[in-house]
Amino acid sequence: MNKIALITGATSGIGQATALKAAEAGFDVIITGRRNDRLQELAESICQKGADVLPLAFDIRQSGEVETAIRNLGGKWRDISVLVNNAGLAVGVAPIQEGVLDDWERMIDTNVKGLLYITRAVAPLMIARNTGHIVNLASIAGKEVYPGGNVYCATKHAVDALSRAMRTDMLKHHIKVTNIAPGMVETEFSIVRYKGDKEAADKVYQGMTPLTNEDIAETIIFAITRPAHVCLNDIVIMPTAQANSRDVDRK
Repeated sequence: MNKIALITGATSGIGQATALKAAEAGFDVIITGRRNDRLQELAESICQKGADVLPLAFDIRQSGEVETAIRNLGGKWRDISVLVNNAGLAVGVAPIQEGVLDDWERMIDTNVKGLLYITRAVAPLMIARNTGHIVNLASIAGKEVYPGGNVYCATKHAVDALSRAMRTDMLKHHIKVTNIAPGMVETEFSIVRYKGDKEAADKVYQGMTPLTNEDIAETIIFAITRPAHVCLNDIVIMPTAQANSRDVDRK
């Protein structure tokens, strides 16, 4: 029987690429997100790869919706082997004194509270089986800070800290925890951050070659397919042209 991987934020970007690569790697997949039409399209693509798929449309920011979705899992779908906490976003680039409260709340509710809600619901299922792997998508913004990053950086620092804390809490239950901290990845990320301003979003990657969704998805698959005695605790992955959050070689 194939192992089950649950991937949040699977309607686009890294989550979508991870779901497809997990199916190729022999996992059956639970995909979650708010956009049901995109989930259904992705489910069809996963089925074409020969994997079973369960699409679940809910808002990860709503604890009740998360609890209901996981509680209602039946049969083999309760035997989740891998949880990929991918859902997350950055909104706005204002300095702290000009911050938009709605932007802050969206980032905190998704990046931190949403990750906690789904982990709280899924971890007991893993503990009952004494096995599992939790992968948290952090960011280089969880290792450093930069102008305009303030609250986004704070949420990703929280993810980094939670990954280390989870590793400790899950140790005696034989559950692995991996923190993945990418640098610049060209997804919908900058479009969302700049609130639909494509010109501003495109400038982020101008003159350099960023990472792709597939690059991060392949890294996740590598991490979750290591032997039972191997856990990759923390992975920082950058484009060759990026040394850290602020130093980028643009040609």
